[in-house]
Amino acid sequence: MRRFMQWGMTLRILGNASVRTKLLLVTLVPFLTVLPILFFLIFYWGVGYYDRLLTFKVSSDLAVAHEYFLHVRDRVGLDVSSLGNSHPLVKTIEDGSNATIQQLLAERQIALGLDFLNFLDTEGHLRVSTVALGTLDNSHWPIVQSALQGNASNDIDIYTEAQLRRLDAHMAQQAHLELVDTPNATPTTKTAETSGMVIHAATPIYDGEGRMLGVLEGGVLLNQNLPFVDTINSLVYAEGSLPEGSAGTATLFIDDVRIATNVRLFGNRRALGTRASQVVRNHVLNDGKTWLDSAFVVHDWYISAYEPISDSFGRRVGMLYVGYLEAPFRKAKETAFYLLAALFAVIGMGGVYFSLRVARGIYAPLAAMNRTMTAVEMGDMDARSGGTPSRDELGSLSRHLDELLDTVQAQNHELKTWGEQLDRKVVERTMELEATNKLLVQAQQQLVLAEKLAAIGEITAGVAHEINNPVAVLQGNLDVLRDTLGQAAAPVQGELKLMDQQIQRVNTIVTKLLQFANPGEFAGYVEAIMVDDVVTDSLVLVRHLLNQCDIRVEHRKGATMAVPINRGELQQVLINLFTNAIHAMKNGGSLTIETADWYGENDTSGVDIRVADTGAGIRREDLPRVFDAFFTTKRQGGTGLGLSISYTLVARYGGTILVQSEEDSGTEFTVHLLA
Repeated sequence: MRRFMQWGMTLRILGNASVRTKLLLVTLVPFLTVLPILFFLIFYWGVGYYDRLLTFKVSSDLAVAHEYFLHVRDRVGLDVSSLGNSHPLVKTIEDGSNATIQQLLAERQIALGLDFLNFLDTEGHLRVSTVALGTLDNSHWPIVQSALQGNASNDIDIYTEAQLRRLDAHMAQQAHLELVDTPNATPTTKTAETSGMVIHAATPIYDGEGRMLGVLEGGVLLNQNLPFVDTINSLVYAEGSLPEGSAGTATLFIDDVRIATNVRLFGNRRALGTRASQVVRNHVLNDGKTWLDSAFVVHDWYISAYEPISDSFGRRVGMLYVGYLEAPFRKAKETAFYLLAALFAVIGMGGVYFSLRVARGIYAPLAAMNRTMTAVEMGDMDARSGGTPSRDELGSLSRHLDELLDTVQAQNHELKTWGEQLDRKVVERTMELEATNKLLVQAQQQLVLAEKLAAIGEITAGVAHEINNPVAVLQGNLDVLRDTLGQAAAPVQGELKLMDQQIQRVNTIVTKLLQFANPGEFAGYVEAIMVDDVVTDSLVLVRHLLNQCDIRVEHRKGATMAVPINRGELQQVLINLFTNAIHAMKNGGSLTIETADWYGENDTSGVDIRVADTGAGIRREDLPRVFDAFFTTKRQGGTGLGLSISYTLVARYGGTILVQSEEDSGTEFTVHLLA
């Protein structure tokens, strides 16, 4: 249900989309969705089919190698059987000595390409051998057992090093291979492969009357039998059967060790003694399955086929392998992919370009008419779509729209002329009213401020007068008390001193009240001064406070003008700003004082003094009240008159004080003075 609702919402959104968006969707969706999907489907199927072809080929190669392997094995069996049934051999056995039999067998061994030929008696014991020097009991081999029972047979058998040495020391030497450390192979403690893989054949020998004379046993050692694997390779991978750069390989394994191979380790050295990877060994030897896949062979990736080889006892003792280099096929696959991608890209871009050209022919007239109507709605009555070269319905609609707008514009021009005359009269009256209202507002603000200051001045003057009298009495009586008590006042000397300090503080507050109530009485001599000199002197006066709070001071001198002001009053303003900044940086910080000239309109100019700290800052809601009398954010020791008096002193000379601050980000006061 939710999915249907989402589809419905999507359709509604598309329904409300612009014509341009819809045309772009109609144009691009097939190329941006269908083509990529088609490309990836073709690529997916193509790669899968290509990989299956490679697997099918290597499977066919393995079948050819398997048939040749069986052919060689059967040929050895056939040769041994033919020799065992030959009249010369039967005649020699019946009439000749062991030396004569050995001579005949030796000649036939060379002719048949066998590594050994043995004549066994009817009990399976060695009687004559072309290679063995001692006695051997070969009756334990299933091949020999089958021959003793009257059946010729052949199979693969694994001879141990001891068995090979008893048979022929040269064969033991040929079978010996030092193992080469191979990455990904199963861990082993063996250092050499000493067993031999032998094509083992045996056949019964009968005389003319059908009596068994013994068993003829022969075999071919496959260890380092390079012609054998080279023949497999030439049969499976004939010249021209693989693409340029690839190479076919064939290998015979005992367990997972290469005993005959045309895989190169480096240069012309064959990879004898190297081992198959653990995953291949487990799949083929442990599980008894055929491997048809990519595999890492010695030092490169091959499309590989492995099948298990079983001996006459039914045990999996080795593997037959064929394969070819994967890199050329991988490169061919990548090349095909890039060509296919390029083809689809060209088709897609060509289709998109053609579709966009067609869509543009539809959208351009609509966009031109839409722009024209939007411009007309915004007041541009001269806007026109300009028509289109096309003679279809859209072109006709565009021309009719321009004609309609021409008619509307002509009628609108007459109305606009009359409206402009009316507007000019309204504007003139409005400007007069705004100017009058502005003057009235300014007058009201000045009147309110004057009344407020007058009321505050009257109150503060009365309060100051009323406070001074009792304070004077307190101070006088305190002095009388100290003189009367004399030395007896020593125990309360601290309390008396504290009372002196508090009376002095009351006097200071009263003085500030009087200065705020009637600043004109405290006005001093006005002179043209350089503000940087006053800044330097003021910093000296607050140096002890700066040192107590570990505050860094930076004084940037940029002012070059002299300003008319009383030096002491400016110093009072600066000391008040410095003190407030120090109180805001109790844990240390940075105090920056920067002076600069300023130039305004109507040939006005002056000096700005910026005092910036890195203290706690002022809350946003407290900023509008910082210059109000008796407003303070200090919990102890603040009267709320410092900034108010400073503002009054600066305003007396036509200047002002501005403040900028953010909580926890410091505060900056700017003293704006006229030159």
